[in-house]
This record gives sequence, C-alpha cells and structure tokens, in this order.
Amino acid sequence: MANHVAEEKPLRKMAEAFKDLANTLNSQTLDEAAKMEVAPFSHACTLVSPLFRCLGIAFKFAELDYVAKVNDLAEASKSITTLHTMMDQDIQANCVRKAGSHTRNLLRVKRGLDMVKVLFEEIIASEGNSLKDPASKAYTQVFAPYHGWAIRKAVSAGMYALPTRQQLMIKLNEDDSARTQMQNYVASCDTVILYIDKLFTSRDLGTDW
Repeated sequence: MANHVAEEKPLRKMAEAFKDLANTLNSQTLDEAAKMEVAPFSHACTLVSPLFRCLGIAFKFAELDYVAKVNDLAEASKSITTLHTMMDQDIQANCVRKAGSHTRNLLRVKRGLDMVKVLFEEIIASEGNSLKDPASKAYTQVFAPYHGWAIRKAVSAGMYALPTRQQLMIKLNEDDSARTQMQNYVASCDTVILYIDKLFTSRDLGTDW
C-alpha cells in the first residue's frame, strides 16, 4: 500500500492529461473545426479533483460541485462523442441553461479548471509558504462573480484553514518538480479553456452565466 501511495503523483497526472488534450487540439489542421472528444476531456478533468480536496474546507463547495459536473460529462461520454455534438444537442433541445444540462455543466467545469490555472499562476509568481493570497485571488477572479454573499463569506472564512504551500506539496506527494508541473498545466489548460470559450461564443451562448 505504501508503495502504491508513493507512486501517486496527482499534479503530474493532471499536467500530462491536459498536455495531451492541448496536443490533440493543436494537431488538428486549420481547415477543419477542431474537435475534442468528451471521454478524454472528462477523464482529464477527474484528475483535477484531488487538488480541490487538498485545498480543504475553503473549496469544499467547489469540489462537490465540480465532481458532480465532471461525473455528468463522463456519463454523457458513453453516448456522445464530442463536445461539439453535446452542445448542439442541448441547443436543439432548448435546454442549454437549464440546471443539469451537459452544456451548463461544461461551463461550470471550465470555470473550475480556470480557477486552478489562476491558482497555479499565483503560486508560481509568489514567494513564501502561505496559499491565502494565491487562493483568494483565484477565487475572486473566477468564482466570486457568480456566487452570492453567503458562499463568498463562507469561502473567505475557509481561507484561514488552507494548507501551507509545503503542506499542499506533501498532500500531492510532490517534490522539486511541482513548479514545472504547474507551469505545464497552466500552458496546456489555457489552450483547452480558449477552445471551450470559442465553442460557447461561436454558438452565441456566451460564458458569463
């Protein structure tokens, strides 16, 4: 059991999975609309879940919401091949903005990925052992505009229970390569997020809801 735990590298798995997604998008020719399959996308997203858990109570709400939405996309991948098709089916069914729709869940998952990207950018740019500033900036930038006062207040209180940078690295079983893995995730995730944003804007759905 100890050896199995020692082999777990959540941060590395995240970075590698999103690098694969970005490579898939980048490898498609310019004269075809880039397509991403739901199955590998949802699988990569599941690999982000351990990070939310490691952040503790401040992001507990985000973890629960994120995991539920990713599970929905994973279930959808059994019958729907691409994100394109998934969104177009919701548009045809006139249920894009309804709670539980795959498209609405995709937008929420994308927001979770974006929060982690900003968090990593802030951690990379900061000095010291505290994660309070990086986590606060990531939450304020990505999630806060869509949350009511009660949730924002609860998150603010939870920030004082965040692990330190060192504790987070121990929880993630990471070493000196952590910064590199974060940088890899940021670069690859940026490509994926831009792609998803284009899926929404090209269908006149917007992403600010």
